[in-house]
Amino acid sequence: MPWRYTSAMEERYQFVKDAKAYLGDFTELCAHYGISTKTGYKWMARYERGGIGCLQDQSRAPKSHPNQVSLEIKEAILQARRAHATWGPKKLRVLLQRANPKQLWPSRSTIGEIVKCNGLSIRRKYRRRATPSTQPFLGCDDANQVWCADYKGWFTTQDGRRCDPLTITDGFSRYLLRCQIVDSLSYEVARGVFEAAFREYGLPTAIRTDNGTPFASRGLAGLSRLSVWWIRLGIQPERIKPGKPQQNGRHERMHLTLKKETAQPAAQNRRAQQRRFDAFCQEYNNVRPHEALEMTPPAAWYHPSPRCYPGRVLDLEYGSEFEARRIGSNGEFKWEGNKIFLSEILQGERIGLLPCHDRYWRIYLGSLPLGIFDSFDLRVLNKRQVKRVEKDLAPKVDNET
Repeated sequence: MPWRYTSAMEERYQFVKDAKAYLGDFTELCAHYGISTKTGYKWMARYERGGIGCLQDQSRAPKSHPNQVSLEIKEAILQARRAHATWGPKKLRVLLQRANPKQLWPSRSTIGEIVKCNGLSIRRKYRRRATPSTQPFLGCDDANQVWCADYKGWFTTQDGRRCDPLTITDGFSRYLLRCQIVDSLSYEVARGVFEAAFREYGLPTAIRTDNGTPFASRGLAGLSRLSVWWIRLGIQPERIKPGKPQQNGRHERMHLTLKKETAQPAAQNRRAQQRRFDAFCQEYNNVRPHEALEMTPPAAWYHPSPRCYPGRVLDLEYGSEFEARRIGSNGEFKWEGNKIFLSEILQGERIGLLPCHDRYWRIYLGSLPLGIFDSFDLRVLNKRQVKRVEKDLAPKVDNET
């Protein structure tokens, strides 16, 4: 005799028919079918309400969702995402709250899920990163203390022309002071961009850059014509260690956002690309929330420097304890009738020599130490000789007990 196959629906319908015809105890009938009395009454009630169709399995999902996001709010979220394609849920929520503070907006996770479900999210590739150094940022606790500058990696516009943007930001507020396409990486072009920034925003205390042209050179103390000009303005040049871009991490992170927003893909030509950069500066400074700034834009934290750009850059001055010398056209200064070569970068500049020994003098350009001058041998010491002299000049420690 073959096995008899039945479905759950058939068993439930048979139970209902037996229950209607059964004259005995309902509990015994339920036990015969292997169900509880509560379940038996449930199937009876369903059948009475809708017939055999109601005996099918029904979804356990709630029939109403009190916290369900309305279509209007979803559309507002999606419109904000389309307008700012690289912004994450945190920034989108701040933007929406700013536009309509009376509306109760969904959480960041819900906004992220709405964006993802509508195909507007891009999964970011995981990248292993070096542990960032905090050392360069110790003094960066107010606007205009440190400006950060660099050339964003060059790319070509659609017409095949090379595009080199020079960018300048305030290290504390992340305010983007300049994003300017330049024709070359020369001193003259860079000085023009920085001079315009100084006239508009004033002078910072220091400017942090990498070791590339035109910020630095392989000459004395890594000085370049640009950094010498900064020193004459009372600005301290700061250069990160070679191969350590994370020491200027705030500026590099801005470059990542700049690339996503303006250069993927590039514009038709350099003029159109510059218009993209100008629009990005406006949004980045005044609209885009920044997580490190309590989800407010950089403009809320930045203010111009009280140090105005001077109409005339004066010569560097030194105290009475210094011997001041003028560097000639050949990069030399005079000492007791002798010409001592220092650096051609310093042509026309005034340096100060401070005695530290009856033989040795420390050389300064403003407050920046450049090296040590040996007045006996009439030469500027190299790095190895400076280390040896510094060791001899260090105060001796008395180890006697």
